[in-house]
Amino acid sequence: MSPRAPTPKQAASVAVSHAHPLYELRLKARTRTDWRLEIWQLPSPATPRLRVPERVATIKGKPLRLVEAGVLKRLSRAGISWSAITPGKERAWPLEEDTALTLGLLFRVLAPMGHIDRIRQVAEGVGAMNREEAGYWLGMAMHRKFPRR
Repeated sequence: MSPRAPTPKQAASVAVSHAHPLYELRLKARTRTDWRLEIWQLPSPATPRLRVPERVATIKGKPLRLVEAGVLKRLSRAGISWSAITPGKERAWPLEEDTALTLGLLFRVLAPMGHIDRIRQVAEGVGAMNREEAGYWLGMAMHRKFPRR
């Protein structure tokens, strides 16, 4: 017996699901209080240049602690929640493109910062950006010849 061919509606949904770049959020925890978040872009038909996952941004330490509540709120709106951070374990969740662009830009910009007031100002500015603006600035930070924040 041969496998059934997908219906046109199923084929269209598969095609649509691969028409966008794929992103993933990774949580790495050393201890319950020492953890970091990473955004990764995964290979997909929409990103033929990628052969292996590419790290977009990472945030940990003081910058993460200062924006943690806002990041967790944004993630819960995206349907991602974790009840407890398990030390020594890694977890991963798929991310929608809009959330990945905004969080990727936020993480990339805040990671090297140390001044509390500037971190808050920049976090508010990135949070106010629309999808296109966040995508533009993230692209500028990642793909220039000499990327910078």
